[in-house]
Amino acid sequence: MSTSADHAAQRGLAEKLGVEPGMIVQVVGSDSSSGPAVDQGLLDDVASRTGTELVTTEDSDEVVDIVLLWWREDDGDLVDTLVDALTNLADHGVIWLLTPKAGRDGHVEPSDIDEAAPTAGLSSTRSTSAAPEWSGTRLVSPRSSKGASRR
Repeated sequence: MSTSADHAAQRGLAEKLGVEPGMIVQVVGSDSSSGPAVDQGLLDDVASRTGTELVTTEDSDEVVDIVLLWWREDDGDLVDTLVDALTNLADHGVIWLLTPKAGRDGHVEPSDIDEAAPTAGLSSTRSTSAAPEWSGTRLVSPRSSKGASRR
Protein backbone atom coordinates (compact mmCIF):
# COMPACT_ATOMS: atom_id res chain seq x y z
CA MET A 1 0.00 0.00 0.00
CA SER A 2 1.29 3.44 -0.85
CA THR A 3 1.83 6.25 1.64
CA SER A 4 -1.15 8.19 0.29
CA ALA A 5 -3.32 5.07 0.59
CA ASP A 6 -2.08 4.63 4.18
CA HIS A 7 -3.07 8.24 4.90
CA ALA A 8 -6.49 7.73 3.31
CA ALA A 9 -7.05 4.62 5.44
CA GLN A 10 -6.17 6.55 8.61
CA ARG A 11 -8.43 9.44 7.57
CA GLY A 12 -11.27 6.96 7.25
CA LEU A 13 -10.58 5.79 10.80
CA ALA A 14 -10.63 9.33 12.21
CA GLU A 15 -13.91 9.95 10.39
CA LYS A 16 -15.27 6.63 11.71
CA LEU A 17 -14.58 7.91 15.23
CA GLY A 18 -16.75 10.95 14.50
CA VAL A 19 -13.87 13.42 14.47
CA GLU A 20 -14.90 16.63 12.70
CA PRO A 21 -13.04 19.84 11.81
CA GLY A 22 -12.86 22.26 14.73
CA MET A 23 -13.41 19.65 17.43
CA ILE A 24 -11.25 19.72 20.55
CA VAL A 25 -9.81 16.26 21.30
CA GLN A 26 -8.08 15.24 24.51
CA VAL A 27 -5.67 12.31 24.52
CA VAL A 28 -5.31 10.29 27.73
CA GLY A 29 -3.07 7.28 28.39
CA SER A 30 -0.74 7.77 25.46
CA ASP A 31 2.35 7.54 27.66
CA SER A 32 1.66 4.21 29.37
CA SER A 33 4.61 1.90 29.86
CA SER A 34 2.43 -1.22 29.95
CA GLY A 35 1.28 -2.81 26.71
CA PRO A 36 1.59 -1.53 23.16
CA ALA A 37 2.35 2.03 22.13
CA VAL A 38 -0.50 4.16 20.79
CA ASP A 39 -1.17 4.42 17.06
CA GLN A 40 0.65 7.63 16.15
CA GLY A 41 -0.82 7.63 12.64
CA LEU A 42 -4.32 7.80 14.07
CA LEU A 43 -3.33 10.63 16.42
CA ASP A 44 -1.71 12.55 13.58
CA ASP A 45 -4.79 12.15 11.42
CA VAL A 46 -7.13 13.19 14.23
CA ALA A 47 -5.07 16.36 14.72
CA SER A 48 -5.03 16.99 10.98
CA ARG A 49 -8.78 16.45 10.64
CA THR A 50 -9.70 18.72 13.57
CA GLY A 51 -7.28 21.45 12.58
CA THR A 52 -6.68 21.99 16.30
CA GLU A 53 -3.93 20.90 18.65
CA LEU A 54 -4.65 17.77 20.66
CA VAL A 55 -5.05 18.36 24.39
CA THR A 56 -2.48 16.04 25.93
CA THR A 57 -2.43 17.08 29.54
CA GLU A 58 -4.97 15.74 32.00
CA ASP A 59 -4.51 18.94 34.02
CA SER A 60 -6.12 21.04 31.29
CA ASP A 61 -9.40 22.82 32.03
CA GLU A 62 -10.35 23.06 28.36
CA VAL A 63 -13.77 21.62 27.47
CA VAL A 64 -13.34 18.85 24.91
CA ASP A 65 -15.63 17.19 22.37
CA ILE A 66 -13.86 13.82 22.32
CA VAL A 67 -11.55 12.00 24.72
CA LEU A 68 -9.31 9.38 23.15
CA LEU A 69 -8.54 7.14 26.13
CA TRP A 70 -5.78 4.61 25.39
CA TRP A 71 -6.18 1.79 27.91
CA ARG A 72 -4.34 -1.48 28.55
CA GLU A 73 -5.17 -4.33 30.91
CA ASP A 74 -2.53 -3.37 33.51
CA ASP A 75 -3.17 0.40 33.48
CA GLY A 76 -5.00 0.46 36.83
CA ASP A 77 -8.63 1.07 37.69
CA LEU A 78 -10.72 1.61 34.56
CA VAL A 79 -13.71 3.06 36.43
CA ASP A 80 -11.58 5.76 38.08
CA THR A 81 -9.95 6.63 34.76
CA LEU A 82 -13.31 6.86 32.98
CA VAL A 83 -14.67 9.15 35.71
CA ASP A 84 -11.55 11.33 35.39
CA ALA A 85 -12.02 11.42 31.59
CA LEU A 86 -15.48 12.94 32.10
CA THR A 87 -14.03 16.00 33.87
CA ASN A 88 -13.50 18.14 30.75
CA LEU A 89 -15.96 16.42 28.42
CA ALA A 90 -18.65 18.61 26.84
CA ASP A 91 -22.29 17.69 27.55
CA HIS A 92 -22.65 15.90 24.22
CA GLY A 93 -19.06 14.68 24.16
CA VAL A 94 -17.81 11.16 23.51
CA ILE A 95 -15.12 9.02 25.08
CA TRP A 96 -13.45 6.57 22.74
CA LEU A 97 -11.92 3.84 24.89
CA LEU A 98 -9.06 2.46 22.79
CA THR A 99 -7.82 -0.97 23.86
CA PRO A 100 -5.41 -3.47 22.27
CA LYS A 101 -7.20 -5.94 20.01
CA ALA A 102 -7.72 -9.55 21.14
CA GLY A 103 -4.49 -11.52 21.18
CA ARG A 104 -2.33 -8.40 21.70
CA ASP A 105 -0.44 -7.58 24.90
CA GLY A 106 -2.63 -5.51 27.20
CA HIS A 107 -5.94 -6.71 25.69
CA VAL A 108 -8.96 -5.73 27.80
CA GLU A 109 -11.91 -8.11 27.84
CA PRO A 110 -15.15 -6.53 26.56
CA SER A 111 -16.88 -7.77 29.73
CA ASP A 112 -14.49 -5.59 31.78
CA ILE A 113 -15.54 -2.55 29.73
CA ASP A 114 -19.22 -3.53 30.02
CA GLU A 115 -18.86 -3.61 33.82
CA ALA A 116 -16.79 -0.42 34.19
CA ALA A 117 -18.76 1.88 31.90
CA PRO A 118 -22.10 1.94 33.79
CA THR A 119 -20.28 2.26 37.11
CA ALA A 120 -18.63 5.40 35.72
CA GLY A 121 -22.01 6.68 34.51
CA LEU A 122 -21.42 5.83 30.85
CA SER A 123 -23.15 3.75 28.19
CA SER A 124 -21.37 1.84 25.46
CA THR A 125 -22.97 2.64 22.11
CA ARG A 126 -20.75 0.75 19.66
CA SER A 127 -17.35 -0.75 19.00
CA THR A 128 -15.08 -0.52 15.98
CA SER A 129 -11.59 -1.25 14.73
CA ALA A 130 -9.93 2.07 15.57
CA ALA A 131 -6.44 1.29 14.22
CA PRO A 132 -4.51 -1.81 13.10
CA GLU A 133 -3.66 -2.86 16.69
CA TRP A 134 -6.48 -1.10 18.57
CA SER A 135 -10.22 -1.54 19.10
CA GLY A 136 -12.42 1.40 20.02
CA THR A 137 -15.50 1.44 22.24
CA ARG A 138 -17.68 4.55 22.04
CA LEU A 139 -18.88 5.64 25.48
CA VAL A 140 -21.35 8.43 26.22
CA SER A 141 -23.11 9.82 29.25
CA PRO A 142 -26.77 8.82 29.17
CA ARG A 143 -27.68 12.53 29.24
CA SER A 144 -25.73 13.08 26.00
CA SER A 145 -27.43 10.20 24.19
CA LYS A 146 -30.92 11.62 24.83
CA GLY A 147 -32.20 13.43 21.80
CA ALA A 148 -29.29 12.22 19.70
CA SER A 149 -30.21 10.98 16.28
CA ARG A 150 -30.06 7.23 15.81
CA ARG A 151 -28.36 5.60 12.87
